[in-house]
Amino acid sequence: MKVRPAREDEIEPLTQLFILARNEMHYLPRVPDEAAVPIAARIREHEEVWVAEEDGQLLGFLGIEHSTNLGAPVLEKIYVEPTEQNRGVGTLLLEKAKELRPQELYLWVFQKNDGARRLYERHGFQL
Repeated sequence: MKVRPAREDEIEPLTQLFILARNEMHYLPRVPDEAAVPIAARIREHEEVWVAEEDGQLLGFLGIEHSTNLGAPVLEKIYVEPTEQNRGVGTLLLEKAKELRPQELYLWVFQKNDGARRLYERHGFQL
């Protein structure tokens, strides 16, 4: 498994991965099909997008951008293919984000997303 910068031709598959993973969060409304185009545009806007892959398969991705509100970098997206969760993909991506922004990095997480909250807390993030 490796982490590398995303390519432009991967934005559409990453958008589908995002939608699939997000729709697994049963406490949120489903992402409608027509949202794919704006989601892809939003992913393209991130300063950096990195993917985790294994044998050519996209397993997950992260997106970092600089928040004008915080004046600091924010891990805006970190999503893992649902069938690949609990294999260390999220940890690998989170470690890459921390490597990219070692001085300061913020993120937000849904309160009901217990697995993600545990992951972030294990890696030193605080509420």
